[in-house]
Amino acid sequence: MRLYVLILISCAVFLTSCRGGETKGDMAFDSATAADERKAEASHTYAGEPNAGRDTTGKAYFVDLGEAVPDAILEIRYYSTYNFVGTRIDGYLEPVALMTRRAADSLRAVSDDLKRQGFRLKIFDAYRPQRAVDHFVRWARDPRDTAMCYCFYRDVPKSQLFAQDYIASKSGHSRGSTVDLTLVDMTTGKEVDMGGRFDWMSPTSHPDYGGDPATGRYTGAQGVSSEQFANRMLLRRAMLRHGFRPLYSEWWHFTLCGEPFPDRYFDFPVKMINKL
Repeated sequence: MRLYVLILISCAVFLTSCRGGETKGDMAFDSATAADERKAEASHTYAGEPNAGRDTTGKAYFVDLGEAVPDAILEIRYYSTYNFVGTRIDGYLEPVALMTRRAADSLRAVSDDLKRQGFRLKIFDAYRPQRAVDHFVRWARDPRDTAMCYCFYRDVPKSQLFAQDYIASKSGHSRGSTVDLTLVDMTTGKEVDMGGRFDWMSPTSHPDYGGDPATGRYTGAQGVSSEQFANRMLLRRAMLRHGFRPLYSEWWHFTLCGEPFPDRYFDFPVKMINKL
């Protein structure tokens, strides 16, 4: 009897962390308002390290995705200058991607799944230090710097990036179990057409733009074709199958259900684990 009760409790905790399965969870997260997202972020407490242990670097809790997910392609945009700020972002010291061990294990399962279907993952960002988020905030508050407007936020005035939740003072990426990614066709070697680039700040980047993610049904929308919507759903279904949850506003953004550090925002720099 005691074992039965423990099993029920464990199941309830897991379901709560994921907010339902592929269908119910999709609807819950896609219908979440931006205000709810901000409130959830604000309720967390920033810390440079977890309570467990005394490791201030995060080394004991994170892995290098280049090793943990060997078939993934890394294109770390915030190490480069090809991003919405137009310069290398604070805290990105090397072009590597870091993630909590638990999230990396789940992402490896996603990679193996999609590889059998003829695709590889391309990772744009994973763990993001708080200092990088602070860099985004400083940039967003400077109305004069619009160098990358045409490439990333042509549809939204820079003055509205905070109000429309494209920029915020906290990011789930800093908790270490969130990833931004797309697919690469193994036959052509090219990125799969998702109907919009990574970090394109526009309603057209919403997963439900042009269709219903809960059912995968395309309903039609200017700017996203049925094939592009289907490609988004291909990535989404694979991520959900292996324990990730989506974000309502970005087709490329996923967070591990039951992430190990839901209340911690790390700030160690992005570089090879063995150099931390």
